[in-house]
Amino acid sequence: MKLSEKVRTPRRPYREIADRYNGKFVLHAIRATDNREKRGPWARPIMNFQQLRTVCETARRGFSLTKVAAALHTSQPGVSRQIRELEEELDIEIFERAGKRLTGLTAPGGAILPIIERILLDAQNLRRAAQDFAGRSVGHLTIAATHAQARYALPAAVLDFRTLYPQVTLNLHQGSPRQVAQMLIDGEAEIGIATEALAQYNQLIALPCYRWTHCAIAPVGHELLDGAPLDLARLARYPIVTYDTGYTGRARIDEAFAREGLKPQIVISAMDADVIKTYVELGLGIGIVSTLAYDEIRDRGLRALDAGHLFEVNLTRLAVRRGALLRTYVLSFIEIFAPSLTPGVVRQALASEAEVRVEV
Repeated sequence: MKLSEKVRTPRRPYREIADRYNGKFVLHAIRATDNREKRGPWARPIMNFQQLRTVCETARRGFSLTKVAAALHTSQPGVSRQIRELEEELDIEIFERAGKRLTGLTAPGGAILPIIERILLDAQNLRRAAQDFAGRSVGHLTIAATHAQARYALPAAVLDFRTLYPQVTLNLHQGSPRQVAQMLIDGEAEIGIATEALAQYNQLIALPCYRWTHCAIAPVGHELLDGAPLDLARLARYPIVTYDTGYTGRARIDEAFAREGLKPQIVISAMDADVIKTYVELGLGIGIVSTLAYDEIRDRGLRALDAGHLFEVNLTRLAVRRGALLRTYVLSFIEIFAPSLTPGVVRQALASEAEVRVEV
């Protein structure tokens, strides 16, 4: 049986139209509310952005139609229909199937997914360009950052930005460095800020913002504060409370002790410097945190010792999605946060395949 002769099972809100063609009856499912009748009953569905978004979201959500339907605020049958119509339009199967379940991408599906992602990104860029040329300083800016950046590095920049752009709504999402990177790749954030991971993704452009070091903290009166020189051997004698693996320069801490052949007594690890300081104040150990996290006025029960000579310097990066068009107010926020990242520098990085050198 030829494809044009197959009988499709119509679903609401479709109506069946029986037409005689070459002596055969063919059933056509036509949406009652669209204008497809103008194109003729044999016309295929027109490719649209909702179909493209559905395919992208399906790949992103691990091929779970339940999760895709929730993310796109639609129903599972609606998701299935969007996928099926696009497959019919392109005359290929995008997803592998086991019964009614989607299990992965076919070879053609894997080839066209990056194209679909570029189309959706360009559509988003088109809207942003139009809004910028219309002179509208209104919109949303979503920033993904680790807790350390959101709590200690971003507040001053957010305050200045709100003064300049009061009609722009800021959304701050916190996560691990890898979660920050994924939010950028998925288009859920325009800007990502973290120390680790961002430079490891080809889909992102990661630019250096600033350098920082660690310090050791201890409760007031602790013997570590006796004025003797601070070294790794002294730190290793005490229980240590510090960052979880993958957060805020923890790799630098582990590397420093390993080079000296020392095994630190890490009794508590946490993502949040405020949590670390809380347990240090309780006397459960000495802390190793970012210098950004210690404030002598706010942290009156603690004292800090510079540990910049013990651990390597850390570099915080700001990342954007490769190929994205950034609105004027997004470029403005970036420059407020990291003055070396001027709009010209960021645009050059977005336009260049090679790494752009920035002095920080």
